[in-house]
Amino acid sequence: MNHATTRTAILPEIVGMIQKKYGLGEDDALRMFYESATGASFADDETGLYGQSPNYIFGLFLQEQGEK
Repeated sequence: MNHATTRTAILPEIVGMIQKKYGLGEDDALRMFYESATGASFADDETGLYGQSPNYIFGLFLQEQGEK
């Protein structure tokens, strides 16, 4: 599976977790994720973050937002 396919497969789970946590719609949750450093790393093939689990990536996102 290539990197884009992997990202496409797990992104809805991450966005869904953001929606639930912050009470956002899909577009706002997606924007919030991709405007974060975690989202930028997820989009960058060099970091390998796309290969981690949605829960792990969401955890990084929460840490970045100052959440636990």
